[in-house]
Amino acid sequence: MKTANELQDVTTVARIALAYHDGEGVHAYIKRLREADPMELVEIERKGIDSTFLVDLAAGLGLPRSRVFQILGAPKSTAARKTATGSRIDGLAGWAAIGMIKLIGEAQDLVDRSTSTGADTFDTLKWMGQWLERPQPALGRSEERRVGKECRSRWS
Repeated sequence: MKTANELQDVTTVARIALAYHDGEGVHAYIKRLREADPMELVEIERKGIDSTFLVDLAAGLGLPRSRVFQILGAPKSTAARKTATGSRIDGLAGWAAIGMIKLIGEAQDLVDRSTSTGADTFDTLKWMGQWLERPQPALGRSEERRVGKECRSRWS
C-alpha cells in the first residue's frame, strides 16, 4: 500500500504528464489523454481542462471558441475570464470537454484503422466540427443540438 507522500507524488506526476503545453498540438494531447490510466483521468476531472487547449481545439474544429464553450455548457463570462487568465475549465463543462475528447479520439481511431484511400489525410477535427453543427436526428438531436449535455451523459 502506498503512503500519502507516494500518492501525492503520483498525483503530481500525473498532473505534469497530462498538462497541455502550448505548441504540443491538439491531436497529440488527445492521444495522451486517451492513453491515460483511470487515476490520471480522475486527476484531470478534478483539476479541469486547460482553457488554452480548448481554444486550440476550437481552431482545429473550425468553430468559434465561443461556440465550443457553449457546446460544453460553460457560461460565456466564465469562459472569457478563464481563457483570458489561462485558467482551467472545470465542473460540468470540463467533464463535457473530456467527453468530447473521448469522442474525437474514437473518431480518430476509426480513421487510423481505415484502409480507405485518403484516410491518411482525413482531418478528423475539422470533420468533427462540421458534424457537431449538423442536426443528428438519429441521436435525438434536432436543431437545438445539446451536444455538451450528450457528452456529459454518454461518456461518464
